[in-house]
Amino acid sequence: MLDRGVMLPSSFQAARALATTRVLEPSDLADALAVLRRDPVANAFVATRVEAVGLDPWRLGGEMWGWYDERGELDALCYAGANLVLVEAGPQAVQAFAERARRQGRRCSSVVGPAGPTAALWALLERSWGPAREVRAHQPLLATAVPSAEIAPDPLVRRVRRDEVETLMPACVAMFTEEVGVSPLAGDGGLLYQARVGELVASGRSFARFDEDGEVVFKAEIGAVTEGACQIQGVWVAPGHRGRGHSETGMAAVLDIALREIAPVASLYVNDYNLRARAAYHRVGFREVGAFMSVLF
Repeated sequence: MLDRGVMLPSSFQAARALATTRVLEPSDLADALAVLRRDPVANAFVATRVEAVGLDPWRLGGEMWGWYDERGELDALCYAGANLVLVEAGPQAVQAFAERARRQGRRCSSVVGPAGPTAALWALLERSWGPAREVRAHQPLLATAVPSAEIAPDPLVRRVRRDEVETLMPACVAMFTEEVGVSPLAGDGGLLYQARVGELVASGRSFARFDEDGEVVFKAEIGAVTEGACQIQGVWVAPGHRGRGHSETGMAAVLDIALREIAPVASLYVNDYNLRARAAYHRVGFREVGAFMSVLF
């Protein structure tokens, strides 16, 4: 925080006075997409929503805040919905978004985004929004544009059919609970979560290997999809099948489909302490291209 007795250079004061934030409107769509497309991999989650439904808050599921620099140009975004997500935010934008978030109060279940800006944002919000249930300060962001050269895809991994949603759901709930630390069935009994799982299945972006009894052995989804990249999520292997290489061969299969049919680049992010998963993804061919941070409430 700046000392009130320190006089800032007039040029800095003028720039700060000119820079501003506001809620974006549907007419701002082209400018928002230009910001999102600066980094298709890091911005995939927010870009997917904006490309699909535009900037109308009701359809977007939250507001999109824009930060305009001293030239009056849109230079950074912050999605404020179920998650608070920074996009291309430098120090000035982070501070401006933090001020807006403090005034509004916390309405989100997590703060997620590129590690550096998100850490700076949380440092400004923690006193008023904290304490967090958990802070995951460094989550490597991995990506690749080529199929696995080392691991053969599992031929039994396939798209989940619509009539298999009920069979898939227990695996999805187990994955979510292991990953996030709370059950997705809390609150509304899982209605929203089940709807999201069904949506991914219906769109052909849910994949699994089933055993001879019809139980899930491996599963993963492709959540975010844009013209430039897609993001794999929800990777899970049934406890009784772990240690047999299913995470590698399953991921190789999902990666192959993703690059052939969905987007030119596939990405995912993983907790830094999950060394086994990181090693598996590395063998499949993913390489670190950045880092995310998640603050969970």
